[in-house]
Amino acid sequence: MKVLVLNHNEVAALLPMRECVSVMAEAFAELARGNFHQPLRTIIKPAEAKGVMALMPAFRSGAEALFGLKAICVFPGNAAIGKDAHQGGVLLFHGDTGELLAVVNASAITSIRTAAVSGLATRLLANPDAGDLAIIGSGVQARPHLEAMACTRSIRRARIASLHFEKAKRFVDEIQDSYDFPIEAVPTAEQAVSGADLIVTVTIAREPVVRREWVSPGAHINAVGTYSPKAREIDGATMAAASLFVDRRESAINEAGDFILAVAEGSIPPDHIRADLAELVAGSNGGRTTREEITIFKSLGLAIEDLAAAAHVYHKAAGRNSGEWIDF
Repeated sequence: MKVLVLNHNEVAALLPMRECVSVMAEAFAELARGNFHQPLRTIIKPAEAKGVMALMPAFRSGAEALFGLKAICVFPGNAAIGKDAHQGGVLLFHGDTGELLAVVNASAITSIRTAAVSGLATRLLANPDAGDLAIIGSGVQARPHLEAMACTRSIRRARIASLHFEKAKRFVDEIQDSYDFPIEAVPTAEQAVSGADLIVTVTIAREPVVRREWVSPGAHINAVGTYSPKAREIDGATMAAASLFVDRRESAINEAGDFILAVAEGSIPPDHIRADLAELVAGSNGGRTTREEITIFKSLGLAIEDLAAAAHVYHKAAGRNSGEWIDF
């Protein structure tokens, strides 16, 4: 049998952002229909290691049954040496025979599908005319999130803040020519967030980078960067003032520090989650109710997203004879 191997650049070519938003919408629709089985991710974190390994399995039933497994290492220190913090592969298996079909670069899959899910949430939750964008963080996820926001709303301007102002300026210099709206680096998160109606946090912060007093009425926030129960980007007051939506309830109550820490300190009740993304896509639970409502989408990243993205690029690659097909 032949196994497909796709590298980072090949995945990026096969999975354009606008297309990936549609792939993610269908994945969450399938989740709502009960076609996915997905346990919580397993995190392996040895005390002496510089990073962690996460194992994210999923199964999709239906006309084309598939197993997927993302094995990914997360090394936050990689940014300092010019490498993506996420390193690994997505394995795609035939759902009827168990045969390995593909090995796909996980850094590319993770980067694109994470931003595409934020784009989907923005499409479902942000005010239709939202277009004043703030991005907190200038690392690997900043670029695809800028693209995803531009795919789902008409952006009027964007402000970028980072822990180090010089990094924000370098990021803006690198991407400004790709967009027809002004993009500005600003020294602080407060300057970026003030007046914004679209806010994206893509940091590795452990303490909040967004404060309630900075957030305008009607803003939509995609909180993306943290994935640990002990870390958060959004303060408790903002969580309390906002309607909270998540990618998956089970994941949020077990893994989302933004939610877990706000509950622990008494800022929000345990039932503060309004809906998950599958409910929003299926229309079984409502989203934004007023223009003035603040909405938060807390993203953790799900194995179903990796499986759906990997299956999509697998079929496109087969049709184009892209990638490397090897005997296995």
